Amino acid sequence: MAISDFFPTSKKEELKEVEVEETEETPKEEKIKIKVEKISKSEDVDKVVRLARQMIVIVKTQELMKRDYGYMQTLLAKLKKACKQNNIDLVGTSDGYLILAPSFVEIVRE
Repeated sequence: MAISDFFPTSKKEELKEVEVEETEETPKEEKIKIKVEKISKSEDVDKVVRLARQMIVIVKTQELMKRDYGYMQTLLAKLKKACKQNNIDLVGTSDGYLILAPSFVEIVRE
């Protein structure tokens, strides 16, 4: 009897090639956020413009229009100027709402 009888010899296993399919990870789509705000004073214009850089903002202007129409026109002029500087699209509705959309969102006018 030999020593090799007591210790089994390691057999070389045959390597098999296995195909692994790569799964493409679909990028997670970010949702577009919409926020409703109200303008009642001059500081609100800056807040709305900051928000509109990142998301769609719907602005209520009915209360201010009823209360002080001249002041509302002043705030709208300030808002238009800020939107133009920051490349924000601005649309008004007949119901007294303003819609502000950042540069990556396109508002279709028909």
